[in-house]
Amino acid sequence: MRRCPTVFSLSFSLAQSYLEISKFVHLNLQRRANWQQHAQPRKCCFHTSTYVANQQREKSSNHWTAVLDSYKRTLHLPVATHEIQDLSNIGDFPGGEVILHGYLGARSDLSKNLFFIPLISKTLDYTVQIVSSAKSSDGSQKPAHVRLKALEQHSPVAIRGLLKARKTTAQQSLGQIKKIDHVEIDLLDVDCLNEFPKDIIFTEDTKFPPNLRHLQIRSDKSIRDAVAFRAQVASVCRDELSKRNGFIEIETPILFKSTPEGAREFLVPTRRKGLAYALPQSPQQYKQILMASGIPRYYQLAKCFRDEDLRADRQPEFTQLDLEMSFASGDEVIAIVEALVRRLWAVFLKTDDLATRFPQMTYQDAMSKYGSDKPDIRIGMEIADVGYLLPADLVSKISPLKDPVVEVLKFHVSDEVDETRRFVRTFMDSSDAAPFHENPEGGPGIFVVDSRKPLQGLQPFGFEAAEQLEELLALEDGDLVVLQARKRAAHTGGATPLGNLRLALSNAAVRRGYAPKPKGYEFLWITDFPLFSPTTESEPGQGGIAGLSSTHHPFTSPKSEDVDLLLTDPTKVRGDHYDLVLNGVELGGGSRRIHDARVQEFIMKDILLMSEMRLKEFSHLLEVLRAGCPPHAGIALGFDRLIAVMLGKDSVRDVIAFPKSGKGEDLMVSSPGPLTNAMMQTYHISMAGGL
Repeated sequence: MRRCPTVFSLSFSLAQSYLEISKFVHLNLQRRANWQQHAQPRKCCFHTSTYVANQQREKSSNHWTAVLDSYKRTLHLPVATHEIQDLSNIGDFPGGEVILHGYLGARSDLSKNLFFIPLISKTLDYTVQIVSSAKSSDGSQKPAHVRLKALEQHSPVAIRGLLKARKTTAQQSLGQIKKIDHVEIDLLDVDCLNEFPKDIIFTEDTKFPPNLRHLQIRSDKSIRDAVAFRAQVASVCRDELSKRNGFIEIETPILFKSTPEGAREFLVPTRRKGLAYALPQSPQQYKQILMASGIPRYYQLAKCFRDEDLRADRQPEFTQLDLEMSFASGDEVIAIVEALVRRLWAVFLKTDDLATRFPQMTYQDAMSKYGSDKPDIRIGMEIADVGYLLPADLVSKISPLKDPVVEVLKFHVSDEVDETRRFVRTFMDSSDAAPFHENPEGGPGIFVVDSRKPLQGLQPFGFEAAEQLEELLALEDGDLVVLQARKRAAHTGGATPLGNLRLALSNAAVRRGYAPKPKGYEFLWITDFPLFSPTTESEPGQGGIAGLSSTHHPFTSPKSEDVDLLLTDPTKVRGDHYDLVLNGVELGGGSRRIHDARVQEFIMKDILLMSEMRLKEFSHLLEVLRAGCPPHAGIALGFDRLIAVMLGKDSVRDVIAFPKSGKGEDLMVSSPGPLTNAMMQTYHISMAGGL
């Protein structure tokens, strides 16, 4: 409170005169009057603002009281007597009272006092009709009618009503939702469990962006079906491995440490300065530890993490069906996997005609015949080496390389030569052909077989080569003859330029209607991969200085017949590795492992030339192997990819509930998130160049 000013002392000179004293008192009274005049309104203003603030607080309190009361009621929702989908099997019991849970559909008003509204099941697969009238049979008003009419579509509700028979209708579904149309519900009461907001537009045609993933899932039945299918497949895998084959499901740690297995890792900093975890690229080392721990058969559906460039079939975090067997060879692992795959295909795809044993092909044969280590053998188009047939001037026109390997494939597009030419022109002018034009080893040489022309359009080959090529490839009008050169060297990597072109031509022909889409399931094991491959800039490998890295990981055993080559020519050693391929998609890969610590250390130290620091990172594993670890083998199947193939999806993102984007981001929750200064201080992180 503001205080009235008072003069507490007078000067000696004023006290000498009564008149002056009188003037002083008068002035003091005047000042008091002026202060009261100006202070009073301020006092009123203070009380007014306090009143307004109190009113606002009271209004806010009333609002939150109402919100909390409403929320409290939803916690006492009535227990459902039936699931909506169960009503499809229920008989008529007129007047029977039911309580149902579900989501509201679009209301249909028949009059001011009567409307119908579908109630959609919790699974969003079934719907039953709710009938609501303003008055009950005794003429009294029904408050539930007003409450239900006020609710927004898509709101979750609990409905209490009487089950009544109704005439069936010709329309058996509401979009993708099945209608239960032999009964309906006469509304007695409704409880809104959380009203759907008016500002979200949600129709059958609405396409929600990735940052609204919850509404994507809710509005798209194919996503819900995919994640449900995924769970069912996982259940069968567990039954097959655990109950039929004696495997034990064991979870291995997610917080591991950084070891140079081959792929880039995600690091997890800790509050201990200079120390970090790494997320596992796979459970590889832990499952080998289990083999030395007396666990004969292990498996799990494991989360794995790799900081790789993303493609349609890759995610930074993914799931693999991981298994390992002690006292076992690769053949025994292959037999287990084949039995599992046959069961999955029989149960879910109703396919009982898969081969008892899947065919096998070596890596070198796959690369030579199909130009890929995961070939789709359904489309044919085998590749052959024809460099020995071709004249030197033709070779020089298609490649700048000296003494290259020149390979050929035949692809039948159309019996009509002009159609084939049209297809070729369209393809070569498209963006799909850009990588082949830009190949530094030379672009493809493409010829159309045309019997109306000399040498059937193969004049550049010369008479002898054209004749031999015709016999070798059984050429006909409308065939494409495709030449491609590459360096004369042993096959490395996953594909050759001609192998990629083979697949691109086939896909283009299918898209443009020149060829049917390949059908069926062609499983194939690819074996005998090189144990070591040349180090590349894009793959970190194991960090050795030999110029070599393990083709798969450094724990893969060499094939028994190639063990001696480790001392003389490691580049010729084949790994006891096997990949399962289906229709051009790699479903998984495995190998026999090195179970002898001495051999494991020899490969890391003497062949890969890993540093002592790198070797120390594997000291735990070497100690495990040294303790009498038995021979063992295993495999990891890409579970996301397996589900995508079984459902005919092009991308694993279509079968993952919360996939990452092409940039590795979860757009719904905005991850990864930015680092704050506080975080960096806590975890002892500094940014190169600052924030």
